Amino acid sequence: MDFKLTDEQELIVDSYRDYMESENWEAYFAECDEKHEYPLRWVRGLCELGFDLIMLPESHGGLGLEQPAVTMMAVYEVLGRYGAPTYVLYQLPGFETIIREGTEEQIEAVLSTLGTGEQIWNSACTEPGAGSDVAALQTTYKRENGKIYLNGTKTFITSSAGVKYLVIMAKNADDPEMFTEFFLDMSKPGVSLSPLHKLGLRMDSCCEVYMDNVELEEKDIFGKEGNGFSRGINDFNFERWLVGCSDYGMSIAVYEDACRHANQRIAFGKPIGRQQLNQLKVAEMAIKLKNMKNMLYETAWEADNNDGKFDPGAAAMCKYYCANSAFSVVDDGMQILAGVAVAGEHRAQRIWRDLRVDRVSGGTDEMMILTASKFELKKYRD
Repeated sequence: MDFKLTDEQELIVDSYRDYMESENWEAYFAECDEKHEYPLRWVRGLCELGFDLIMLPESHGGLGLEQPAVTMMAVYEVLGRYGAPTYVLYQLPGFETIIREGTEEQIEAVLSTLGTGEQIWNSACTEPGAGSDVAALQTTYKRENGKIYLNGTKTFITSSAGVKYLVIMAKNADDPEMFTEFFLDMSKPGVSLSPLHKLGLRMDSCCEVYMDNVELEEKDIFGKEGNGFSRGINDFNFERWLVGCSDYGMSIAVYEDACRHANQRIAFGKPIGRQQLNQLKVAEMAIKLKNMKNMLYETAWEADNNDGKFDPGAAAMCKYYCANSAFSVVDDGMQILAGVAVAGEHRAQRIWRDLRVDRVSGGTDEMMILTASKFELKKYRD
């Protein structure tokens, strides 16, 4: 495996680095975080550079890169180094599932937003009584008089206040073993939202979504009827890897801030970076960053060499290890920054909050452990 970027990839990464250095984006991020607003202006600029085309197949206007996943990883890395809230970007590389599962009408609805940076769609599985246990969901659909009626509640649904469409997983009211997804237009009668306040990830909305006899048609089915559960499981792998990329990138920003501070802050007559307890923190932070980088690039490389398919076990490892290691790096970085981090308006506060949420969202630590161990043990069955 050669993780060295090609000349083309280096040029792509350089364009995003130049963009991040084009203005003081941190002030904008702080404002959006405080107001709980999606950073549309920043995302639109990324899409003007082609961010939403990196993972898109060339047949649908994508860049046609030989290593799209490795390229995406490199872009996440450079954006994170500047403290960018890359968690708001998860939808933009995820068009492949729309192309694979959607109708022509659904595909056109989503791809018409290319280049705008706008939030357009997301999936909705979690319910008040069904989180990690997706099979326990209670949202139902029922056919009556040539129509389909959707009823239920989804909770902790990311981007739900900003998207035009949600892919809703529901079970057949007449056949509870059948799980199907629907491409739900959020403007339909019977759909309502109740915003939730999150510890972190505040630049992306999070709501409870209520569906009261929402009238749908057969054309609103997403994918094949009865295939909703397996479709969702397959796409979880890509999302979990992306979460790892985001967490790793953002932790670099705090690590570098902490190291600069350790070289400049004088205590007891010398820089605090020469104190052994701080040196231990820096060494352990650097080791975790290197491990995260190697794990994420290796997983991306393997996906690029496997028709874009992410290994479930490797994706779960990325999500679990990076969410925890990145949080540890940022927490130690805040300890080195001390009062600068906890009493001021340093970006470490925002990133610390964001990373803590990622140990729950997108799949809990506990579920990642179960998935990773399951696929490891599977290798050694007789």
